[in-house]
Amino acid sequence: MNLANLTQYPGALPARLPWERMPRLAFAPASQAPHGDVIVCIFQRGGIDGLNVVIPTFDANYHKLRPTIAIPDPKSGDPKTAIDLDGRFSLHPALAKLKPLYDDGALAIAHACGSPDPTHSHFDAMDYMERGTPGAHTLTTGWLARHLASLDNGNKSQLRAVGISTMLQSSLHGEIPAIALRSIADFHLRAQPKNIESLQKTLSALYALPAISNPGLSNAAQEALDISQILTKVNASVYKPANGATYPAGDFAKGLQQVAQLIKAEVGLEVACVDIGGWDTHANEGTTDGTLARLLTDLGDSLAAFYTDLGNKTKNVIVVTMSEFGRRAHENGSGGTDHGHANVMFLLGGGVSGGKVYGDWPTLAPDKLAAPGDLAVTTDYRDILAEVVSKRLNNPKLDQVFPNYTPNMRGLFIQA
Repeated sequence: MNLANLTQYPGALPARLPWERMPRLAFAPASQAPHGDVIVCIFQRGGIDGLNVVIPTFDANYHKLRPTIAIPDPKSGDPKTAIDLDGRFSLHPALAKLKPLYDDGALAIAHACGSPDPTHSHFDAMDYMERGTPGAHTLTTGWLARHLASLDNGNKSQLRAVGISTMLQSSLHGEIPAIALRSIADFHLRAQPKNIESLQKTLSALYALPAISNPGLSNAAQEALDISQILTKVNASVYKPANGATYPAGDFAKGLQQVAQLIKAEVGLEVACVDIGGWDTHANEGTTDGTLARLLTDLGDSLAAFYTDLGNKTKNVIVVTMSEFGRRAHENGSGGTDHGHANVMFLLGGGVSGGKVYGDWPTLAPDKLAAPGDLAVTTDYRDILAEVVSKRLNNPKLDQVFPNYTPNMRGLFIQA
């Protein structure tokens, strides 16, 4: 048998070989009770400008620091101005579809949060954040992988952890098998039955080979066969979003739609990671129009569609957005913003104590900015994630998920 034949099946083998199986549970087969929420972690790669996403309208320094790219203060009936949230903070108008979720208490916002490490390097900041170890490369595992490994809850599904990407996100790197899935259709060969059958026969033969030199490859073949058989039943080509939800065009929305489909199919999904890039707005950032507005429209419309599509299942889903760092408080000479520090996170789901902007505002006063002119971090991002893990994922082993750190709970979530 020619093992090279497997290369004709993109995405056929799992991103990590399952040397050791450790069962976990979220949405699970009917014979097992759910243990906690499904977490959907959205990473905004590039460093989103949190100050123009959730605007500190009450801080007089905001407009002084951003004379050409500041978002105009809220004005009733004017869609080209910020959307008032609480009399202090306002929402970028491109995120208008998220305002009803905020008003209904399903969306909470954490501001002036981020990593305590001061790096302005994209690579280091992302790596630290996904590992959950700011300033240290000592651990090779990601925080989500450690969560899965520390909580044995009986889930035997091969789809416990999925990264919607061509490469597995670092937060999922660890001892628990996780797969990188560009799309459901691509995994099982664009839903062509004869190709699915051929793939399954090839993998079955590979798994059965007694003389194979690498037993891990045999295990991986069985893993891929099992996943292929599951996904064959999840027909992405005929999926119709529920409750009148309409996803926008684009890879991010497609990724969220596929996560929604996996959640509804109850295939044992616990963790899903979805990326959305393009946030490195050094130039031509724009205000209510332009690069940032376009990206935020994609983000907001996609999240709103995802929430609507899930319907009652939102009670057991928590969405977390994060980015490696924010942007500089003052605009630069190119109509953009350089790498900064503190940022904003969105928390969306049925278990969120929403309708509020959380965090201790450090102000944008010159003497309160972190060097070299950044919004200061007053909430460690691990405080937010630890509360998700503890209250919504029902995992008390925070010392294993975030080693050498004692989180400060902020009260953003209801206990599951």
